[in-house]
Amino acid sequence: MEQGKIVPAGQPTAGRPVMIDMKGIVKRFYIGQPNELEILKGIDLQVYKGEFLSIVGASGSGKSTLMNIIGALDRPTKGHYTLDGVPMQKVPDDMLSEIRNCKIGFVFQTFNLIPRTSALSNVELPMLYAGVSAFKRTARAKELLAQVGMSDRMKHQPNELSGGQKQRVAIARAMANNPAIILADEPTGALDSETGRMVMDLFHRLHREQGKTIVLITHNPALAAETQRIVTISDGRIVRTEQGVDVHA
Repeated sequence: MEQGKIVPAGQPTAGRPVMIDMKGIVKRFYIGQPNELEILKGIDLQVYKGEFLSIVGASGSGKSTLMNIIGALDRPTKGHYTLDGVPMQKVPDDMLSEIRNCKIGFVFQTFNLIPRTSALSNVELPMLYAGVSAFKRTARAKELLAQVGMSDRMKHQPNELSGGQKQRVAIARAMANNPAIILADEPTGALDSETGRMVMDLFHRLHREQGKTIVLITHNPALAAETQRIVTISDGRIVRTEQGVDVHA
């Protein structure tokens, strides 16, 4: 089955803008050394605006390296990557952080919240970097925390929150600058099944109600099956693309 050609049920890709367009992506490490490694071996991937897609693969498959390139945390060795119409190979290094802050909302397995800082301030942080005024960023942070059911915990620091509460704060933070894409790397990996279910329901709600483009990186096939399209990566190559169930559509 040719990757990138599955049309999710009820969500035709014809005419929809492409949010992520990757062609011939290769990533090598230790280039020119005896221990040179080629982790990604020619990835072609398109993700459409408003799509909920999962990337699955075992440890060592290359999915984390692919995530880093999608998230502009690293550059490919070869190939072309366009993010929301921006050719990433033309973006200078000093502008990558701006791209990440404004176009991508990150949600990580380890939450990555700033310790000894309130939930409210954690959500405000991306807006601070984007130059949003104090009044506007506080109002926006409160609104986002309300959306994820954390209004009553906004003054709490991360060490005063449960794992699920931390992840809800992280999701609110990811939405701070109204990004074009949410990139979630094993977002339920550190949570129990009930709390993980709550977090996945939040992603479904953001997709359904706000039309967010979401890329979920996971090793869990049950979570991947809930998304509109499942891309399986193995040994640095996309080996399968299939339609998910999208039960929350």
